[in-house]
Amino acid sequence: MSEANNLDWKTYESITRYIYETLGKQIGVKVIDHGNTCRVTGKSGVTHQIDVLTEHSDGIHSYKTAIECKYWNKKVNKDIVMKLSDTIEDTNINKGVIVSKSGFTKDALEYAKYRNIGLVELREIGTKDLPNTPKEMDIANFEINAKVFVSRAVILKIDIGNNQEIPITNEFDFYKFLIIGQNEKKVPLIDYINKFRKEVSRQNKMNEKITKRFANAQGVLFNRQTKETTKIDGITITAQLTKIDASKKQQFTLVDKVLLIMKSIFDERTFTLSENGFIVEHKD
Repeated sequence: MSEANNLDWKTYESITRYIYETLGKQIGVKVIDHGNTCRVTGKSGVTHQIDVLTEHSDGIHSYKTAIECKYWNKKVNKDIVMKLSDTIEDTNINKGVIVSKSGFTKDALEYAKYRNIGLVELREIGTKDLPNTPKEMDIANFEINAKVFVSRAVILKIDIGNNQEIPITNEFDFYKFLIIGQNEKKVPLIDYINKFRKEVSRQNKMNEKITKRFANAQGVLFNRQTKETTKIDGITITAQLTKIDASKKQQFTLVDKVLLIMKSIFDERTFTLSENGFIVEHKD
């Protein structure tokens, strides 16, 4: 329905048909024809072109409604009401409705009420509709509950020798440490950590503490933040494979942009049409 942003008379007629077709499904009304092919010959022998023709049956009798679409930049006057009134009388159509982009003159309102012609204003949402007319509508609310458990090798302890440990906290940053060998080769501490984590995961011994010594991690432990150095002749890492609850609950709402407002003059019903074709009635 995004075509409503670039309306012309043909699109306007198509949208009118869509609205009546969609709303009609709720009460047994169906569109039987529309557009240039929709022609009805009257008692006079004259053929009349109808923009949208609908039909409703109560199980015994069928009732037809002729809908005239006026995508004009001016108000519809009584002459158009009179013309439609003559058409439905000549063709034995039971009801007439005029849909207008710009509303109706006073004499059109009075004559339509006298002749029982329905008047509908269908136009794009404008500033004059604020604040009561919504610019968006919620079309669906979703809640996703994802129950997920993941196994992860949690590092418990890093022993660097001489009764020294790197203190492990919840916010510990393994990336700030380098091991600089005697040949000046620099190896990030995280490389040893990741290698050991993979080994612990492969063993799949849940909640069991596993320790491994990396004797080749010799040289100097360098802290890139504090610039401190500590001589080491290897590191010993202890880890434990733990199951972590990574379940998540997520809620979100799909929002649809409101494009058109439709107001039925005499029965005072108001609808909005969204970009994706949703039609919602708004009641005070």
